[in-house]
Amino acid sequence: MAQRPSVNGVADVVGLIDGLGKITGRAQIVWFLVFGGLFLDAYSNAALSAGLGPMTTQMELSSTQVSILTATAPALAILFNPIGGWLATRIGRVPPLLLAKVFAIAGALLAASAGDFTVVWLGRVLVGVAYGIDFAVAMALLAEYTPAKLRGRLNLWQAVWYVATTSNLALALVFFHLDVGADIWRWSVGSAAVVAVVLLIGQWAMLKESPSWLAGKGRLDDAVANLDALYGVKAVAGQPDEATRAAVAAPAIGFRQAGLLFKGDYLPRTVLASVISLGQSMQYFAVGWYLPLISLSIFGESFERATVGSMVFNAFGIVGGLLSAYAGRRLGLRLSSAAGFAGVFVALLAMGLTFGKVPLVVAFLLPVVFILCHAAGPGANGKSIAALSYSSDVRALGTGVTGMVGSFGSVVGLYVFPQIKDSLGLAGTFLVLSVVPLLGLVTCLVIKWDPTRAEVSPDEAAAHAPDAAPAPAPAAR
Repeated sequence: MAQRPSVNGVADVVGLIDGLGKITGRAQIVWFLVFGGLFLDAYSNAALSAGLGPMTTQMELSSTQVSILTATAPALAILFNPIGGWLATRIGRVPPLLLAKVFAIAGALLAASAGDFTVVWLGRVLVGVAYGIDFAVAMALLAEYTPAKLRGRLNLWQAVWYVATTSNLALALVFFHLDVGADIWRWSVGSAAVVAVVLLIGQWAMLKESPSWLAGKGRLDDAVANLDALYGVKAVAGQPDEATRAAVAAPAIGFRQAGLLFKGDYLPRTVLASVISLGQSMQYFAVGWYLPLISLSIFGESFERATVGSMVFNAFGIVGGLLSAYAGRRLGLRLSSAAGFAGVFVALLAMGLTFGKVPLVVAFLLPVVFILCHAAGPGANGKSIAALSYSSDVRALGTGVTGMVGSFGSVVGLYVFPQIKDSLGLAGTFLVLSVVPLLGLVTCLVIKWDPTRAEVSPDEAAAHAPDAAPAPAPAAR
């Protein structure tokens, strides 16, 4: 019988996972369950978006109240992205994911049963806590679950986002035909609680802690056990290597260590990931999230027609999200982001210059170009590039910090869009927003880092660093 490989630290775990040609069995189920949390995050956002018109009418909300409601969840995510990353670094990846589902259930039920603006807002607060924790931790865990040759699959989260959005819009149409009246938004928002319950049960039953995180904490026996449970990889726990001993002896990674993300070779990675995350969230939540309202302007003042139009737009988002994995593999995450930003910039300029002045088919095609370019490029890469740019010990913190920046962009997009729209109209708003993808494009061209083109993974580099401190990988090829 062949001798079983020995696991002495994170680099050994990463090497064994990277040696797998595919993900099968329990690992594949777990992989999709983690993705399910991202589905829930998108679904919860779409639930409010789809019912925003009826809610506004029923509760007689002002534009300021609409802005506050829509911006609340991403505003809370600004705080809970790094908190989620901190929790995942301290106590593991799985417990925060389960906690996020509990907050999501409570938030959806509270908002759906609300009698006034304040209670809806409190529900959105809880949803924001769930959103912030889940997104920061899920991408870090997916990066650690996935073999290197398959990490382009991380970009599929963008397709999952649009599938979730389209699903909620379709459900809203079902409720519309059931003639639930102005309460349609309650059914839409409340359905997110059902999704969260299913995910909570599935994740609690099936998730296994990241073997990389366990190895980094010196828990080699547990790391080996989870490698077997997840992948069927048979290994034995060896003696902790120098990097593992140093990591266990060092103070726990916390917010004070966030400065590591802004030093040395990590600095350009953090800047690039943050700018892509900021830019994509601002442009999506300023334009893509309001597609039902934009559809009303294009297709007429009909809830049904506007919802169907928004579903069509989101279907192109699914296509773009699927293409993002291919584009990221062929061009790299940096260049595919640059190309996507360029396409979004052109689309927004054209939308601003021609809105209300062109035939219906052109007015329809321009948002399609926007969604395709966004989803195939920066929309997907903003999360993926952060998850792949850091070693395991700071990965969750890194995705948390860059996610915090992205959530700030969401708040700006969600809150500012209604204000600018009231002052300048849709056409003027599109022109103002075109500055966002332009800045993203310039950043992608100036900073050359790309984790998919690096010689050595961050975990391998950290394991061989002379002082066993978190060490970033060499420059990209």
